[in-house]
Amino acid sequence: MAKKLSHYDASGRARMVDVSGKAATRREAEASAFVRVKSSVLKSLPKNPKGDPLEVARIAGIMAAKRTAELIPMCHALPLSHVDVEMSLCENGVAITTKVATTAQTGVEMEAVVAAGISALTLYDMLKGLDKGIEIREIVLERKSGGKSGEYRRAK
Repeated sequence: MAKKLSHYDASGRARMVDVSGKAATRREAEASAFVRVKSSVLKSLPKNPKGDPLEVARIAGIMAAKRTAELIPMCHALPLSHVDVEMSLCENGVAITTKVATTAQTGVEMEAVVAAGISALTLYDMLKGLDKGIEIREIVLERKSGGKSGEYRRAK
């Protein structure tokens, strides 16, 4: 039997899913993004006159996770118990990883993905003066746990 999309009613109208009957349980999600940046731009990061773009992007990701319900129409506003955003410099760019946790009636997949995406967009904003050709790639959910659907891990 094919799965149905839960954000639509029987008439095909968009709706917010009613989670009032679900138990509040611990739920976690991790996401990632990759920002492809020229090596010359990466080398200039310690001397960036705007400050540390990695730290600004990290904070933007944390803030974005907390505001996900304001950005994604059918998302529930959730009490987040933890948001972590990490940046790792690589040979050809910046790898972003996010982790979000809550004890609530629905999961935090969107919060983790939004944190990764906004962190990547913030890096672009902070670095676009050095290179307009920066590429944001591979914004993906890596893992989630908790809730009715249980554990998910992205296949590598």
